[in-house]
Amino acid sequence: MNKKIGTISNLFEDYEIRSIWDETKEDYYFSVVDVITALTNSNNPRRYWSDLKIVLNHEGSHLYEKNV
Repeated sequence: MNKKIGTISNLFEDYEIRSIWDETKEDYYFSVVDVITALTNSNNPRRYWSDLKIVLNHEGSHLYEKNV
């Protein structure tokens, strides 16, 4: 799998969002923590993401596929 790590800054002013381009799937993957920082201006975006995952889990949301 060919991956290219980069950053994008044109979507959010004054914030860099880390991203990876997967040439095989022709798809971008973005850092959730970077996006949370840009959207919420949180002082602790990793904690924000952790707490959000707990809330979403209690609501029945699935953030990723479970390979069985």
